Amino acid sequence: MQGHQTTITDFMPDWAAIVAVILGASAFSVAQGITYPLISLTLESRGVTPAMIGFNAVSFALGLATSTLMIGQLTARLRTDKLIIISLAGCSICLATFAATDSLPVWFLARFLLGFFASLIFMLSEAWMNSACPDRLRGRVSGLYGAGICGGFAAGPLVIPLMGTEGGFGFALTAVYVALVAFATALLTLSTRTTPEASSTRDVFVFFRKAPVLIAMVLAFGFSDIAAISVMPVYFVKTGHSQAFAALSVTVLALPTALAQPFIGVLLDRLPRQRVAIAMGAIGAFAFLIIPFLTSPIAILADFALIGAASFSLYTCALTMLGEQYRGGMLVAGSAAFALAYAVGSGLGSGATGSIMDLFGAHAAPVSVGLLLVIFTLFLFFARRPKTA
Repeated sequence: MQGHQTTITDFMPDWAAIVAVILGASAFSVAQGITYPLISLTLESRGVTPAMIGFNAVSFALGLATSTLMIGQLTARLRTDKLIIISLAGCSICLATFAATDSLPVWFLARFLLGFFASLIFMLSEAWMNSACPDRLRGRVSGLYGAGICGGFAAGPLVIPLMGTEGGFGFALTAVYVALVAFATALLTLSTRTTPEASSTRDVFVFFRKAPVLIAMVLAFGFSDIAAISVMPVYFVKTGHSQAFAALSVTVLALPTALAQPFIGVLLDRLPRQRVAIAMGAIGAFAFLIIPFLTSPIAILADFALIGAASFSLYTCALTMLGEQYRGGMLVAGSAAFALAYAVGSGLGSGATGSIMDLFGAHAAPVSVGLLLVIFTLFLFFARRPKTA
């Protein structure tokens, strides 16, 4: 068995595929980092109600869910590398649509399709990256991938003050950028040696049963990540900090998270991977639990940076362990299952934490997330490591 394991995991990395994957996912992260706030700000400036702005964001989430459930049909009809290129081109067209029209119904359709194509980019990219990467480098490549995504999300909103929210210039420029990345990805595929195998929607649900530990890691990441981004700024305002400080906390969360991922990747290649995940869960739990006891703004922001790095590291760990433990179509199925698990975890993270704050007061928010991460870390500590499949 060990000899067989060596032949399938120890090979020359497909660098063209790895570059294409990181380039495509990072590009869309920048686009998403721009469009999330830019769509809301543009609609608000046109007098659209907050409820309708919220429903527009829901259409994006529906697009994500739809593509996840159609992954089997899509990969059966088209090669996965071609699907990534088509999805990048589709995202570019959706972004151009925002620039070309003010029609709200058209914006709803474009936002739905943007979610649909975005989900395909991330699911297929993660599977392709794991197919193209030998196990000895898997953690470091996953760390670079995570850094690209975090960096993209962090950089995106910084562009808005330069481009403004009027005239659709921001959408048009982003559309051109994503189209150029789609073209570059198409050129890179001429040199690639690998492509992920087709999967089925049934395999997605089989993965939930076969890999509860990995699913738990993504759920914990989704819960703590969205709680930090959406609920903790409200916590800071409620505990006497300024709105500027609350906004700064989100920026401080993103940048160290991106910088930390390559270092986490090195640890994942040099230490037992489940132990790295346990350590990240424990650090995240500790960082959330001590927030109510911190008074210095610098200490709070340093702790918040630790929260971001530890939370996202759980996803980097899960992605690395997915490639270590699964092959073939189960890589695509696993990435799709991760997308669903993240959607559930993030929905619970914002809803449950906000409700707990309403019921038990502001300090209950970080404490509740910390306690959930304690439970998760104990589960991970006692869980048996699955065999490679």
